[in-house]
Amino acid sequence: MIPDLWNKRCIPLAWLLLTRQPLRLMVALAGISFAGILMFMQLGFRDGLFDASVTVHRMFDADLVLISPRSMSSIGMSGFPRRRLVQTMAHPDVRGITPVNWNFLLWRNPETLTTRSILALGFEPSSSLFTDPELAIKTMSLNRRGRVLFDELSRNEFGPIARWFREGRQVETEVAGKRVRVVGLVALGPSFGADGNLIASRETFLELLPTTSPGSIEIGLVRLQVGSDPSSVQKSLIKSLPNDVQIFTKQEFIDFEKNYWRNSTSIGFIFSLGAAMGFIVGSVIVYQILYSDVSDHLPEYATLMAMGYRIKTLLGVVAREGFILAVMGYLPAYGAGQGLYAIVRSSTKLPVAMDSERAIFVFFLILVMCMGSALLAMRRLVDADPAEIF
Repeated sequence: MIPDLWNKRCIPLAWLLLTRQPLRLMVALAGISFAGILMFMQLGFRDGLFDASVTVHRMFDADLVLISPRSMSSIGMSGFPRRRLVQTMAHPDVRGITPVNWNFLLWRNPETLTTRSILALGFEPSSSLFTDPELAIKTMSLNRRGRVLFDELSRNEFGPIARWFREGRQVETEVAGKRVRVVGLVALGPSFGADGNLIASRETFLELLPTTSPGSIEIGLVRLQVGSDPSSVQKSLIKSLPNDVQIFTKQEFIDFEKNYWRNSTSIGFIFSLGAAMGFIVGSVIVYQILYSDVSDHLPEYATLMAMGYRIKTLLGVVAREGFILAVMGYLPAYGAGQGLYAIVRSSTKLPVAMDSERAIFVFFLILVMCMGSALLAMRRLVDADPAEIF
């Protein structure tokens, strides 16, 4: 029985060929890992910016969202008549509405006195704005004029607002040249278009931006009865309302914002191109390593071919080398990606994090990169003639 097992043993030829020259193996793994890290970072930045652009959108307590047809994105919202939102209450499936003003105002850093653009949201505190119940409780403090909630995840350029507030200090500053007081903190986070956020009542918002008509809003939130189909109600409202308003489901509203940054700006192209460049660089490195390995061992491969080994078997050895390189190069790239994502989150406060979909996608790219390079390197082996080699 032991002789049978010995005769059936499998020699890890691919592993032995790779480890025969440790320095070459380290160079190959370094190149693959670098390519993987580059792809992780480029795709992570791209997806993080897209996700950050809809942070507030996801928090809205709404089934349907009304905006102006002239609105292009969150950085260019146009107003529409508030009465259009009121008219939706005539539908039997609508149980509540919230008019929202949305615009950028100048915030003065109370410490350095410099100004910076901040996204301001105005709404009626008695209405529901966010799905988070804790945020709903905090918004009740906005009933008094000149009171605002500050986003504690805003960039540091707005000043040490969160720290001062937690220390019990009375935090006051100017927004659009008018005095406001911070009465609470919320955690929304910056986006690609906005470095910070504040929430105020509509009364305070209209005082800060008096050029806004009281009968105009930028966003209308519609909440439906439990069990209602948002798509059916959407179609019904589209038929009944004039064409001076667009009606989205909440997911369509999120996709509307993402599509702007993906298709109307160069962000998606730039980061996708960076990931493609990492893929190309890694492919070149792996191809050079495998091609050199095959070339160095051509006499051995020719000997095996002369002994009767089929070319399919030898090609499988090169393919296994590519697979081993893919797995060994991916693991450090994944670990480095996790660490770099943590650094980016702490430095920029962007929601850049590793998810299973991206992790699998990058592994697939690395696998294709290595196996494709192995396939190209195999041509040297296919063209080898034992008689010419010897």
